[in-house]
Amino acid sequence: MTNSKTKGAEALPLNTILDGDCIEVMNGLPEASVDLVFADPPYNLQLKGDLHRPDNSQVDAVDDHWDQFASFKAYDEFTTDWLKAAKRLLKPNGAIWVIGSYHNIFRVGAALQNEGFWILNDVVWRKSNPMPNFRGKRLTNAHETMIWASRDEGAKYTFNYEALKSLNEGIQMRSDWVLPICTGHERLKDDKGDKAHPTQKPESLLHRVLVGTTNPGDVVLDPFFGTGTTGAVAKMLGRDYIGIEREEAYRKVAEKRLAKTRRFDREALQVSVSKRAEPRVPFGQLIERGMLRPGEELYSMNNRHKAKVRADGTLIGDDVKGSIHQVGAALEGAPSCNGWTYWCIKKDGKRVPIDIFRQQIRAEMAERPN
Repeated sequence: MTNSKTKGAEALPLNTILDGDCIEVMNGLPEASVDLVFADPPYNLQLKGDLHRPDNSQVDAVDDHWDQFASFKAYDEFTTDWLKAAKRLLKPNGAIWVIGSYHNIFRVGAALQNEGFWILNDVVWRKSNPMPNFRGKRLTNAHETMIWASRDEGAKYTFNYEALKSLNEGIQMRSDWVLPICTGHERLKDDKGDKAHPTQKPESLLHRVLVGTTNPGDVVLDPFFGTGTTGAVAKMLGRDYIGIEREEAYRKVAEKRLAKTRRFDREALQVSVSKRAEPRVPFGQLIERGMLRPGEELYSMNNRHKAKVRADGTLIGDDVKGSIHQVGAALEGAPSCNGWTYWCIKKDGKRVPIDIFRQQIRAEMAERPN
């Protein structure tokens, strides 16, 4: 159940929407307690008058009071203050995403660097279905920019490279993302049937951000929660969220939305990881667990060499002794060798790579409760 609470909570209020000014609320939360901040701050659009379509109907543009600032100076001070508060909340290896338009993203980017954040990427969200430029005096605004930054230079931030690659059909994910804006069933409406929020972000955008830069169980904070897209996607993906939203109408919509949102099952939340990120399994464990026996012979996958397993997890072959990697490299006359993929056993006339046993142990490790 998602609840609205007043600002200044003592403990970390997970999976809750907090009511109040985002800077005051963040300053009242425990320091270094959040893994990721996703921020969609006011864009300070500087609209001059109403915007109409060619048929003279009025466009429902962003003209709300929360997007209005007296000057660029006032906006910059606001940006600096909320970024300081966000940085205080981030864990040492935490990171931040900020999304904006040409009206504000350059000012936000400068403020990020001024506060010591380390920019990792800027991502262009290219809208596959952008709103036309009705006045015909400028290019159609078909994209928004997101900045991804670690809390500090040199921080070991989360980046699930293989998961994003899998999302992109096995191709390395680029920094230009083609995704549609909210339309149809995803666009939330208020009781009058109007847009519940003028700048509601699509769940696809947050899905990519959270799959790529957080892990299940991480805490994601959104200081400009709006109608709760960040919270909804975080909940589905098994992350904890904290939302801050001062507008009661948006909170009510978000609460209703989150009450209907269901978390994916644990197995579905697993994502592809790089080999280096997988748990390390010493070759000796295979001998300790009886998967391989001392004296058993291993064969190279190219069938040119063989070596004998010893009780301490080393191999001996052709007067060469050492690890599965060292012996494989020596026999091949190579500078290095991945013994897990080089060696196999022969079973029922077939070659079985020893890496199968390592994967079996890793699968068992993943099934253990935390």
